Amino acid sequence: MVKIIHVAVAILQRKNQLGKIEFLLASRPQGKDWAGWWEFPGGKIEADETPEQALSRELQEELGIKPTSTQQWLIRRFDYPETHDSAAKTVLLHFYFVTQWQGEVSAKEGQQLSWQSPQNITVSPVLPANAPIMKALALPPIYAISNVAEMGEAAWLSALEVQLKQGLQLIQLREKQLAGLALIRFTEQVLALAKEYGAKVLLNNDAKIAQELGADGVHLSSQKLMKLTEKPHGLIVAASCHNEFELAHAAQLSLDFVVLSPVNLTKSHEGAITLGWEYFADLMQLATLPVYALGGMQTKDLEKALSCGARGIAMQRAVWTE
Repeated sequence: MVKIIHVAVAILQRKNQLGKIEFLLASRPQGKDWAGWWEFPGGKIEADETPEQALSRELQEELGIKPTSTQQWLIRRFDYPETHDSAAKTVLLHFYFVTQWQGEVSAKEGQQLSWQSPQNITVSPVLPANAPIMKALALPPIYAISNVAEMGEAAWLSALEVQLKQGLQLIQLREKQLAGLALIRFTEQVLALAKEYGAKVLLNNDAKIAQELGADGVHLSSQKLMKLTEKPHGLIVAASCHNEFELAHAAQLSLDFVVLSPVNLTKSHEGAITLGWEYFADLMQLATLPVYALGGMQTKDLEKALSCGARGIAMQRAVWTE
């Protein structure tokens, strides 16, 4: 029977001079397995410790800091193969966001330290267990869905610009009432505005039009997802999921992320059976792609979504009015 090693992992984050989020990576010091490889700080959880206690102890030992604001994120298993200098092992990684701490970050164990943008990793090699985490961290915590049908075009565009100025980075254009030239005109307008702020725009359901108009990606309905046999090239590809079968198919196609819904009651699908946070968390244990919680979301729900293992929340209404 393979022994499972439980590990507390800290995702320290800060904003750089440009206001962009960076995360701290550390190289494994000489004398340890996988020496020279880069990873998030952290270490083994001892038998008499909780993950939070281990996290605090490891950060003090490795970096000389005491975490004061942490947020539980996901738990992931990884099986390390046997190598010429290390035995095979299985680790269960308990990830925590660390946003505030006491003390100055410094290398206490001879390791190298580097603040990195997940969109542009400049250190190498990164431990295999951390690679998918970096992919998830490259996505922002808020995924905004357009709501022109209810708000009207002028009001929504005004709200969009407000949110872009406040840092919104990921938008889905989902306006089924628009088609043909009206859809093209509106999409081009949104793309131009988003580009000013470096935000990415996904077009709902139509990969061909997304490519022709220069959108960053496409967001597929669950029906289109289940008919898909190959991920469209040259686009960020996301999809809507409602159960474990759709999540598994999205993972098989290596999509970039999915939304899982409806978590709570939502005006968009009145009367629909909701997942609830408990079942959402259960499904998150099966997910291998970044997931956004959708359905009745408010900004205050972000902490709950993260604690269940989601990358963030998707919102169609609250994001434009809060």
